Amino acid sequence: MSADSGAGARPEDSGDGAPTGRPGSLRTLEVRHLRCFLAIAEEGSITRAATRLRLTQPAVSRTLAALEDALGVRLVDRSTHHLALTARGRAFRDRARAAVTAFEDALTAGRGTPRPLRVGHPWSALGPYTTPLLRRWRTDHPDTPLELLRIDDRTAGLTRGLVDASFLRGPVRAPGLEWTRLYEEGQVAAVPSDGPLAGRDALRLADLTDRTIALNTVSGLTSLDLWPDAIRPGSVITVANTDDWLSAIAADRAVGVSATGTADMHPHQGVTYVPLVDAPPVPVFLAWRAGTDGPPVRDLLALAREVVAQRPE
Repeated sequence: MSADSGAGARPEDSGDGAPTGRPGSLRTLEVRHLRCFLAIAEEGSITRAATRLRLTQPAVSRTLAALEDALGVRLVDRSTHHLALTARGRAFRDRARAAVTAFEDALTAGRGTPRPLRVGHPWSALGPYTTPLLRRWRTDHPDTPLELLRIDDRTAGLTRGLVDASFLRGPVRAPGLEWTRLYEEGQVAAVPSDGPLAGRDALRLADLTDRTIALNTVSGLTSLDLWPDAIRPGSVITVANTDDWLSAIAADRAVGVSATGTADMHPHQGVTYVPLVDAPPVPVFLAWRAGTDGPPVRDLLALAREVVAQRPE
């Protein structure tokens, strides 16, 4: 069992997350239990969740165990090297996020402070424009805090009501959303820094045909459909987030393909990004739920357009 596995499964747990023991008292639960579970779910690791929460790994494991005991279900499968949510855990994640959001909104209203504008992204936000946008927003809209949240799904929490708007790449197919195209990015191959492809000035899709491809099937954009049938790679590994994608490439288990914004937002000493000259450009959108484009979202869209226009690509 890896260090990220945390506490082992309790005897009363079942593999599918169904309750097999008597639930504990729900009155013992606090918001911190939900925050801890969400950090684990979003980071995909007990260790990374502990770092994010500034807690020790045992403390995070104990908090998760207390939550599972109170609910009487198993939320996280810690029996493998790759931590994963159970079916119950995935269902509970959405409700926990909504509960924490509602709690934070209530506190904000009670304090009389402005509600923050929550903006999601699956992995690379607005690429090289991210920092200029955040700084300009803070200057131009000091009364409305902007919270930029990485949420590992294709709409970055937008369809689940976790954010007010999201920066998304590639086709936006989810129903009930509206969006505006901001700009396009090229694509890059992400290869091990000590491998033979890292020294190339540019690569083509055919150069990756005989390599294993790392695909982020939860929030990523790339699929094997990017390659024509005649040169489609025959070997893939799947990951659930950008961190695991980078780790697989740095370890020389695979290579990857992503938009250039990934290179801007996720530099890694073990990964080299090489331009992929025959891959189509990737559109970058600001998306929001239909009918929710109030003043904060309109202000964000206007500022994003301005920042993109002013900063050379």
